[in-house]
Amino acid sequence: MALQLGDTAPNFTQLSTEGPIDLYQYAGRSWLLLFSHPRDFTPVCTTELGTVARLKPAFERRDVRVVGLSVDPIEDHRGWAADVAETQGTEINFPIVADQDRKVADLYGMIHPNAAADDDHDMTVRSVFVIDPAKMIRLILTYPTSTGRNFEEILRAIDSIQLTDRHKVATPADWRPGEDCIILPSVSDGEARDLFPAGWTALKPYLRLVKDPSARQDEPSPDAGA
Repeated sequence: MALQLGDTAPNFTQLSTEGPIDLYQYAGRSWLLLFSHPRDFTPVCTTELGTVARLKPAFERRDVRVVGLSVDPIEDHRGWAADVAETQGTEINFPIVADQDRKVADLYGMIHPNAAADDDHDMTVRSVFVIDPAKMIRLILTYPTSTGRNFEEILRAIDSIQLTDRHKVATPADWRPGEDCIILPSVSDGEARDLFPAGWTALKPYLRLVKDPSARQDEPSPDAGA
């Protein structure tokens, strides 16, 4: 069965550019971003690796550890890293799993169902898994091979997930940290008065807007350099 939100992320041990990696040990008590690539030495993936390397401090501020994956061998990963540094102006600063036997790709359902490379290697899709410290899958995204991922949006989604874990709120469309949130419908007005003593704006009984309860004014938004 395909993995779904709320499932426990399967553990694995596999070789990476930083040596053997056990996913659970690597994550520790932190959040985790696991993202796969169709193949090494592909143009869109090259730009993605450079982007994630530049955004690593933003992930670290959110206590998120990053790991990439491709089905190509470790030697290719290391050669590809040199290309990333040359073309993107940044060194890769996180491990990339060499999933040659497709153990992880099969475990996480990353194999593209209708595409294969010309050398008969199955291609992994552009999968994204955000995993929380309890090893629960909190976000799953799948992009077509021709479309590069928006990692600032992934950071924004992580901000929302972490905020709503701490407070009884949801976040509206296009929400950014510091903007108004929505009080959960399950929270009564009486409970809301205790939780949000500064009050809220009720557009409808079920749509109550409240100031961002985290009030992290020192945290830059993803579109401000992440």
